[in-house]
Amino acid sequence: NKRIGGKEPSLMKEKDLAIMEQFRKCIPIFSVLNDAKRQEIILILTDFPGEGLTVNGITERIDLSRPAVSHHLKVLKQAGVIGVRSCGVENHYYLTFKAALRNLKILVAQVEASCDLR
Repeated sequence: NKRIGGKEPSLMKEKDLAIMEQFRKCIPIFSVLNDAKRQEIILILTDFPGEGLTVNGITERIDLSRPAVSHHLKVLKQAGVIGVRSCGVENHYYLTFKAALRNLKILVAQVEASCDLR
């Protein structure tokens, strides 16, 4: 093992492991927000708060095929950015961000505490 400043490097502290675990939970959020088409879908859905849109409604407003829109919606849902509500035979997709924001808030709080930024 390499010595740092004359000391053995310590194992990761429990709080550091918790932060790394929270980073892993947030990876899907960072991933979905890094894609331009997913950003566009999110912006489209902001025009329909509460009611949401169907896959066809989103497809009419974006330069993507229906299967591509469905794929992006699945990824956004898995990341906790959107929710889906059944209305008859159709599904309406709407912004929720609840799960995503909860995970991001936990991460920020852990990093602030670790870096003594509070």
